[in-house]
Amino acid sequence: MITLYNIILTIGITVGIPLIIPIILLSEKRRKTFLQRLGVKRLPENILFKKDRPIWIHALSVGEVLSSVPLVMKLKKHFKNKRIVFSASTKTGFEIANKLFKKNVDSIFFFPFDLLFSVKYITGKIDPAIVIIVESDIWPNFLFEMKKRHIPVVLINARLSNRSFKGYKRFSFIFNKFFLFFAKICTQSIEDARRFMFLGIPSNMISITGNIKFDQPYDPVSEKEIEILKQSMHIYQPVKKILMAGSTHKGEESILIDAFSRIRKDFADTVLVVIPRNPKRARSVLKLCKSAGFLSILMKDFENIDKDEKFDVIVVDVIGILSEPSAFSKPIIFGQHMSDFAHISQMLVDSGGAVQVENAESLYETIAGILSDSRKARNMGEKAFRVFNANKGAVEKTLKVIESQLN
Repeated sequence: MITLYNIILTIGITVGIPLIIPIILLSEKRRKTFLQRLGVKRLPENILFKKDRPIWIHALSVGEVLSSVPLVMKLKKHFKNKRIVFSASTKTGFEIANKLFKKNVDSIFFFPFDLLFSVKYITGKIDPAIVIIVESDIWPNFLFEMKKRHIPVVLINARLSNRSFKGYKRFSFIFNKFFLFFAKICTQSIEDARRFMFLGIPSNMISITGNIKFDQPYDPVSEKEIEILKQSMHIYQPVKKILMAGSTHKGEESILIDAFSRIRKDFADTVLVVIPRNPKRARSVLKLCKSAGFLSILMKDFENIDKDEKFDVIVVDVIGILSEPSAFSKPIIFGQHMSDFAHISQMLVDSGGAVQVENAESLYETIAGILSDSRKARNMGEKAFRVFNANKGAVEKTLKVIESQLN
């Protein structure tokens, strides 16, 4: 099966070269990561220092890097005398990992392309004792090489959305062989475990450990700190309400602006903060907000303006600043497309800590209902926080699985 995969991969690359080369040359992020991921650029010296075989943690991009925070911290405390190295596949994931983990891991680098020579070069240099893959980024050559080297690979915080499950199920005769390369699969929920078993993964390979996102470090913020943050974002009195729209996608901002336009008529003391999932879209989102008649600004531009200027909408154009709203006892609203987070979203809705909306009208009605009833807002936030607290412990369970593979 691995031979067939490499034949298809080679044909695909050969045919696609005329398209691949321009894509690399025209994309700054791909140019900067290409040579190291290819395995022809020297790795950082602190990876090559073979005092011992390190623990290798891999996360695809920003979301997975952020999910891994509590596990990295726990591994650092638990394995004090063992090196920990961390990889990411995307440039933004790599940058966030550097920001979060520079003092907690021994080296941060780019994950190799799934080409035989790239995988062999990088894994040969690192020679890990174990590889931990966070949520996704599953590559056949990499898994096959680890199996050949008798290096256990653990997939943690694993989930199979309905869409992913249908895709894997259609080609289960291929994918179940690749999943069998894992030593262990730690799933977020019982439903995820069932789906993996349906794909032919033995139950003894699967552990239901929960979602490590619930174990994110939570530091209560004082009123003084909140006030300083508000002032840094030019949010002054009489502003009393702040709407935070996190991780938005193209098309969602127009719905959001539509609802916010109506909200401002009823609640003039409200400010909207929008955080696009891709910060490169921030300027187009800013343009949309301005065209709707709102005084709007990018977060990075605050240092260039008069300190007394006020704004209706703030568009955040940096990454890695969002935390789980449930951890801060805030009411949560989300849209219809939550298949990637079906388990969490359902728990929050069932608890009364979140509301799922369908369109701009239901978004407006839900926000208006929360803003006009402080008791309702407080109750929703408390219920969301209870869900957050009740589901802690996934990191401890995951750690036990990792430990069992190291012995």
